[in-house]
Amino acid sequence: MAEPAPSRSTVLPTAVIVLGTVSLLTDLSSEMIYPLLPLYLSTVLGAGALSLGLIEGVAESTAALLKVVSGVRSDRSGRRKPLLAFGYTLSNAVRPLIGLAGSWPLVLLLRFADRVGKGLRTSPRDALIADVTDETIRGRAYGLHRAMDHAGAVLGPLAAMALLEWGGWSLSAVFLASALPAALVIVTVLLAVREPARPAGAGVAAPQASGPRWAELGPGYRRLLLALAVFTLGNSSDAFLLLALSRAGLSAGAISGLWAAQHVVKMASSYGIGRLSDRVGRRGLMGLGWLIYAGVYAGFGAVSHTGGLIALFLVYGLYFGCTEPVERAWVASLAPGGLRGSAFGGYHGTIGLTALPASLLFGVLLQRYGAGPAFGAGAALALAAVLLLLRVPEAGHPARPNGA
Repeated sequence: MAEPAPSRSTVLPTAVIVLGTVSLLTDLSSEMIYPLLPLYLSTVLGAGALSLGLIEGVAESTAALLKVVSGVRSDRSGRRKPLLAFGYTLSNAVRPLIGLAGSWPLVLLLRFADRVGKGLRTSPRDALIADVTDETIRGRAYGLHRAMDHAGAVLGPLAAMALLEWGGWSLSAVFLASALPAALVIVTVLLAVREPARPAGAGVAAPQASGPRWAELGPGYRRLLLALAVFTLGNSSDAFLLLALSRAGLSAGAISGLWAAQHVVKMASSYGIGRLSDRVGRRGLMGLGWLIYAGVYAGFGAVSHTGGLIALFLVYGLYFGCTEPVERAWVASLAPGGLRGSAFGGYHGTIGLTALPASLLFGVLLQRYGAGPAFGAGAALALAAVLLLLRVPEAGHPARPNGA
């Protein structure tokens, strides 16, 4: 059945704003923990760089696998909210318990459970945003969502910094305090998230579909995934950037403040760049983001001065603004409505499945050869991915010839 003609509404749906609020609260909670996790693992639990790479790689790869499954499942069932709600609830229930962990394997277990929740919620959430938003403003919708997400990532580190620097709290106590915004997430997602009633074929796949229909997503979609896979092989966990800042002499409180400042850059750039991509196209802005990434990684491998590293870390925020909303809008334009969940599952899965080898590779290079070769490898892979991006069409799936 053909999709109904889009409404061409220029007003962002309420569902986008509610999901943005949920992401804001989730990041407020998670970012009270994440910037401090490398320091906690190394100073409190005695874990090394390879252990950190293992924890982050396993966590993100777990999320990646489940993003594929949850995206396909939401297409088949015709419903996004059940998986979305369960995923947010699980993550926000277990994450604060990291403050009680007495060893790095227990942190690995808790991060695993946290990422299970992320894997279950992410693809249905991104597909739901595309379901309710007109194709002409999807870059704007994803830009707003990412901006609100990053707003939470500004507030979280600031809250952690205040508790550490002015309240004299321990790292474990700060982690446990993240339970308060986590509880607000659970209440909001259960009571306020709504999805439209959609008959089979009107925006989601028919419930009787037997499985993912990858062939229907087309060659443009697969070329985009190939470029993303190459890029992500050099995109190791941001925990290594935080570790480099820690080794340069920044305190835990200073790292939390810098993490918040970087998210201000992300927040300020995401909405504007996402909206710009609706007018000028996706490829150029996404390629620019990857070039910024390559420059930052090359800089981290060559610069040892603390001020230079801080400046590079802030510029790094522009990479996210150029890519996060643009990638999602591009994926939505390359997939028919009935396969949006599957398309986002493949997109997130490709990125996440390369996270384990990326983080392990970086950890090995860092431990054996030092920062220069480790960061240099990431920069080189980003440049190679930019070349592959030139082969990805701007136009959408044949069912949507005008793209996004």
